[in-house]
Amino acid sequence: MKRQHNHRVPRQADRSMAFTVREPDKLLNFVMKSLDGISRNKAKSILTKGGVSVDGRVQTHVDFPLDPGNVITIRRQPATTAETSKHYNIVYEDEWLVVVDKAPGVLSMGVGAGSLNMKSLLDRHFVETRQRCTAHVVHRLDCRTSGLMIYAKDTQVQQAFTHDWHNIVTDRRYVAVVDGIMEEDHGRVESWLKDTPNMKVISSPTDNGGKYAITTWQILERAQEHSLIELKLLTGRKNQIRVHMRDIGHPVTGDGKYGRQEQPGTRHCLHAIKIAFTHPVTGEHLSFQTPIPPYFLRRLT
Repeated sequence: MKRQHNHRVPRQADRSMAFTVREPDKLLNFVMKSLDGISRNKAKSILTKGGVSVDGRVQTHVDFPLDPGNVITIRRQPATTAETSKHYNIVYEDEWLVVVDKAPGVLSMGVGAGSLNMKSLLDRHFVETRQRCTAHVVHRLDCRTSGLMIYAKDTQVQQAFTHDWHNIVTDRRYVAVVDGIMEEDHGRVESWLKDTPNMKVISSPTDNGGKYAITTWQILERAQEHSLIELKLLTGRKNQIRVHMRDIGHPVTGDGKYGRQEQPGTRHCLHAIKIAFTHPVTGEHLSFQTPIPPYFLRRLT
């Protein structure tokens, strides 16, 4: 049988390649064949990071069916520098948005010249990868909180998230180590949260002029002095988890603002572990999850 050859067009200094499908196939198999027989794991990694588009739409499903005439664009991510890999990892990227796993100690956006922040780091990444765009903040994490964040590549995508956040984002979860042994296996915290001039959020069981907030939680593991819990935000307010955990007597471990101050330089144990959303451009449902930070697990021993 004569071997089928896929048409290949190099783009952007060979970082991106386009292929035309000649016969029915499945996406993962096609990617493996097109990239000179790379391993299944490597091909799946490219798919899960949003590096493959079918007729201009990102596809991540390994068994997505391909028909003759489909144009497949495969983009391999360039290796990140040692500096950026210390501060963030890109878990997904397409032409409209990027999802990153932020390290603790990195601001969501700059608050002055020279500040270490994700927007500046991503803008540098876009320059290095010859992309004509800048990072636009979709939502924020506290500087000392790590985990998953979404950045848009233009204002239209940013505004789509902003105007319809609760319909677009279908799941958003955190893990935390909190002080003390929580007796209940799960729970729910509700209160009104209000900013104060001293940059602290105050909580009230009755309307204090602030914003209503709801947090649910469930136990993952108990230790002698701490508990590991998963939390789900039903609202997204400033410092919501940290304040609500203080309210029920189990502040986030290491949170000097709402709990017990620890040694300087230690982080508080809060991590945005999961986010799921409907892509505002393609309509595809995307879901991402990162591992529990090893630092959290060490606090339980």
